[in-house]
Amino acid sequence: MANSLTHIDAQGIARMVDVGGKAETARVAVASGRIVMQPETLAAIREGNAPKGDVLGPARIAGIMAAKRTADLIPMCHPLTLDAVNIDFIFEQDAVRAVATASLTGRTGVEMEAMSAVSIALLTIYDMAKALDKGMAITQIALMEKRGGKSGHWKAEGWQG
Repeated sequence: MANSLTHIDAQGIARMVDVGGKAETARVAVASGRIVMQPETLAAIREGNAPKGDVLGPARIAGIMAAKRTADLIPMCHPLTLDAVNIDFIFEQDAVRAVATASLTGRTGVEMEAMSAVSIALLTIYDMAKALDKGMAITQIALMEKRGGKSGHWKAEGWQG
């Protein structure tokens, strides 16, 4: 039986998948995650008066930087030339939700870039607001939608994005 694992060769050695023969297509990935916090912390972030100042600006920049550096963080990811990375923040009752959209025209998808962007944006919120609330919890980081490539369009059940 042939090896069906894409990142392991016939000898069981880890390898990067060869995407050279794949067609370049427009690809988009959307990821989402939340950081749950105390009401006072949420209010300080919303009002821009956390002890370290603006929280969401640095978090947005950190998320974009993380998307651009994903291949340096995740061993089998291909270095990608991204066309765009956008990060939006949504205030919820007990949390801030980060939604990252990454896109490119290329031979491989951008799911990991979108998920890296969300993860680091949320970690940056934690760092910027930890003086107010060390009990914040990062939750529900997930791929919500992807478009392009051989597998086409996929959307998480219930995702309204």
